Amino acid sequence: MNNLYIPRSGISLDRRGFLGLSALGLSAAALSACGGGPSTSGGKAAGKVEQIDFSGVKPAKEITFWTSNPGDSIKVSTELVNAFNASQTDIKVKLVTAGADYEEIAQKFQTAQTGGDLPDLINLSDVWWFRYKMNDQIIPLDSLFETLEFETDDFVDSLLGDYLYDDAHWAVPWARSTPLFYYNKDHWKKAGLPDHGPETWEEFDEWKAKLAAKGGAKFAFQFPALAGYAGWTLQNNLWGWGGGWSKEESFDISCNSKESVEALSFLKDWVYKDKVAGVAGVDQIQDFAAGVASTTVGSTGDLITAITSAKFDVGVAPLPAGPAETDKICPTGGSGVGIPKDISPERQLAAGTFLKFLTEPEQAIKFSEATGYVPVRKSADPAAILKKTPQAQVAIDQLPNTRSQDYARVFLPGGDLEMANHMASILTENKDVQAEMDSLKTALDKIYTDQVKPLI
Repeated sequence: MNNLYIPRSGISLDRRGFLGLSALGLSAAALSACGGGPSTSGGKAAGKVEQIDFSGVKPAKEITFWTSNPGDSIKVSTELVNAFNASQTDIKVKLVTAGADYEEIAQKFQTAQTGGDLPDLINLSDVWWFRYKMNDQIIPLDSLFETLEFETDDFVDSLLGDYLYDDAHWAVPWARSTPLFYYNKDHWKKAGLPDHGPETWEEFDEWKAKLAAKGGAKFAFQFPALAGYAGWTLQNNLWGWGGGWSKEESFDISCNSKESVEALSFLKDWVYKDKVAGVAGVDQIQDFAAGVASTTVGSTGDLITAITSAKFDVGVAPLPAGPAETDKICPTGGSGVGIPKDISPERQLAAGTFLKFLTEPEQAIKFSEATGYVPVRKSADPAAILKKTPQAQVAIDQLPNTRSQDYARVFLPGGDLEMANHMASILTENKDVQAEMDSLKTALDKIYTDQVKPLI
């Protein structure tokens, strides 16, 4: 997401200039309609970002860290909090499970804006953090970086860069992920397939019949649960065919393009024509680990769960390419950590102190080793991770082939839900792909027209 293109307005902005819009009469409240979240109201006029001056500020003695425990990370997060508390006596961190998922923690954070019981740090998903920034609810972190001497150059550039707007960083990468291709090695062997993932989806299309006939599972492939996953993982398939939910770096909706329809029709045939694929009702990794499907697509954050839950040897591969595109066909994902605005500088400084500790190479490796999320620091030695979980090398190697997510999913409120609903119609109700994608385009254009365009 290097540029924001606003159709019919003649405005094209890079991420550093995105917020400098006050001269155009554009408010942060208006732009907050571009992000997901329980509300698109509130916020102040966009303008030059003011960094907080922490000179002379003494850190608070106690702070809270809200997390939704992504990747079943409660145990390792507790260990890291305890390690920080034991390493010094100035600041005590309390870990709070503030929701079962990103949506629940977002709702609780919204409630806290008026209730006054704000955390000092909060776990922010790839979709939700931008809304908090637009509504003026989190602080720019760069002055904290300077005050506390963060080694920002050591963060993986693309991961830290995801939070850069108007020359300011609004979060720090933490539980970051990409989708991976998971396969059952026992089923692969029974089907006479080579012990590696397919390079392209067309290659898997040739393999699926062998898996269905000899692999031993109910399905050769299991689509992820569509709610929350369809809009994310299917970006890979759409990009591989030269399509997308929207055209790259724009709000020009392209989900009903020839390329996008071809990509989705290709997948639909697995379910209804070839009858070798199913759709997970709740959790595709649980289904995969139970042997229901020979392969699926899931987050790197599911890696440890998949390996420990399965009673077979789990294979992991990068996402397959398409017939049109082979580079930059894997979306980024996961979450970072930000600091609320409406707390005292003393609490913000203490939060920054813990945030620095939390993302240092040693802690980054411990977190990745326990969860399967990718290490966020360049200098983090993955030897311990790879010794315990060699499959993690795939996620690390795939990082250079990632692409920032589709605007239609990230910035249109309710866009991800519309994608999930229309994909459910296609993959679980056998609806016509072109008709559903035409309908989706209408829905996404309406979101833009009704909730974004009138305010810019």
